[in-house]
Amino acid sequence: ADVVKTVDAGRAVVANIAGTATDTDGTTHSFEGGHYISVIGYRDNGKTVTIADSANPNTATYRMNIDNLADWIATRGYSTN
Repeated sequence: ADVVKTVDAGRAVVANIAGTATDTDGTTHSFEGGHYISVIGYRDNGKTVTIADSANPNTATYRMNIDNLADWIATRGYSTN
């Protein structure tokens, strides 16, 4: 609900993640030491999110299931301001 509300207001969600997660294409993204990403969009009523990630220009944006994202940020956090 936070992602939908924030993106609909024209802003992004900034998430501090750690560990490894898999996107909807099956590509893994691993940041054991931590990393920041931005959630810039969604589809399927927020069940799938679009992530902007500055770590790799070849995968600058990708989609991820919201449950995978929630697990990825579970030890860190996010901000919707």
